[in-house]
Amino acid sequence: MSEQTHRERITTDHPATERVNQPGREEAVVRADAHPIEHERPEDWGWHGETGKWGRVGAVIAILFTLAYLFGNHEGRVEDIWVVSIAGLMVLIMLIDWRRRRNAWRSK
Repeated sequence: MSEQTHRERITTDHPATERVNQPGREEAVVRADAHPIEHERPEDWGWHGETGKWGRVGAVIAILFTLAYLFGNHEGRVEDIWVVSIAGLMVLIMLIDWRRRRNAWRSK
């Protein structure tokens, strides 16, 4: 559909709307008595933040459960390499998070 046809359809279907140019964004279609949203905060769309202490406790539990896969009835050692590597990556992520929180201006 061409832009002109699209404009005609919008004004024909909704006579109470108008097109508004927004700097740095696409055109908005708004009611005649309203103005387009200029900035939306992430908090307006839902939860936004860190998991805090319980998230770190959950990460330690997840690492322990991952390491529990080392014990079992498998015979090959390739699986062990993958399990230890994934657990090591999880520990590395926790250490990076710990360092970030320690050096942060405000930590949770």
